Amino acid sequence: MNKPIRGRALPTTALTLALATALTACGGDDSASGARASDTAGTTPAAKVTDPLVATFDGGLYVLDGETLKLTKTIELPGFNRVNPAGDEDHVIVSTDSGFRVLDATGQALTGIEYPGAKPGHVVRHAGKTVLFTDGTGEVNVFDPADLSSGTKPEGRTYTTAEAHHGVAIELAGGDLLTTLGTEEKRTGALVLDENDKEIARNEDCPGVHGEAAARNEAVAVGCEDGVLLYKDGKFTKIDAPDDYGRIGNQAGSDTSPVLLGDYKTDPDAELERPTRISLIDTEKAKLTLVDLGTSYSFRSLARGPEGEALVLGTDGALRVIDPATGDIERKIPAVGAWQEPLDWQQPRPTLFVRGDTAYVSEPAEKALHAIDLTTGKKTTSVTLPERTNELSGVVAGH
Repeated sequence: MNKPIRGRALPTTALTLALATALTACGGDDSASGARASDTAGTTPAAKVTDPLVATFDGGLYVLDGETLKLTKTIELPGFNRVNPAGDEDHVIVSTDSGFRVLDATGQALTGIEYPGAKPGHVVRHAGKTVLFTDGTGEVNVFDPADLSSGTKPEGRTYTTAEAHHGVAIELAGGDLLTTLGTEEKRTGALVLDENDKEIARNEDCPGVHGEAAARNEAVAVGCEDGVLLYKDGKFTKIDAPDDYGRIGNQAGSDTSPVLLGDYKTDPDAELERPTRISLIDTEKAKLTLVDLGTSYSFRSLARGPEGEALVLGTDGALRVIDPATGDIERKIPAVGAWQEPLDWQQPRPTLFVRGDTAYVSEPAEKALHAIDLTTGKKTTSVTLPERTNELSGVVAGH
């Protein structure tokens, strides 16, 4: 049963969001993940907070109430840290220099549960399982997030790729594991293993493979430098980009839609390309469509709404609501002031996190955080925080 958020019980599909896949789980494009310093958690016992959000800042984590946005706890954790939903009502995964750590966000304290390893990367939630991919070792850890409530490290599946690389993995409903193929120098595609780790499918026609997302009927795609590689009904299908170099590195999926939302870049030599088009990948028709937004965006700009809407936060400050079936931009919701994506992917920029019918948008330049009702398009709450934030996430149950 789903936990009520903002006074309403949300359907499971509403909680199956883009952030469940690759958007906050990985750096923009090919950047290594992780933090670079030791940490100290707050030692003062704190009251539990309902439906918490977690934001990173330079020096630690903020825990906020999901409805009022009140700052309820500051946890010291030096370095560049990353946050992703763990997949239950209470926990968030924190990527640190030493590996993945588990934060009890409702209890507002880091737990003793850790998955050590260099360069912790993607965190993927799908079909009741959470999958961690450690870039520095190639280790994949799969567990049921419900088991985190015991306070001890969950028992789960572990697999190590042939060579360490900046990769991603997802376990499907039947127990098959899809994971990327590559080395530190070159990434080529993906393979699928059965529940006994026996290889059952492979495709290496996906240069620069990066990121993943799942659509309705468990169609899973990984991004390539020339389109996407789709795995559906036990086989791979390549969906080519319209350009020779058409890179899709970050995607967002929804259980309510067969269409995936992706970014789209066409300049392989750019120090930082600021794209103005997004890709919509129809997994039923194996078709890729491009939509011109009239503004640029970043890798933290993509999400999905409760009805499968494609959501993109533009650098003009507007949150675009797009019909994934037609590509029509249905609404532009004022969210933050105009901004520009920084050259360094680890530097703060406005970040979009969606839970149910609420879009949370950070505005680092103003040290602000806003909650927007996606039904009305109105801001319901805004707060100012002590420091400018970088990443933004929260608890999300059901996936």
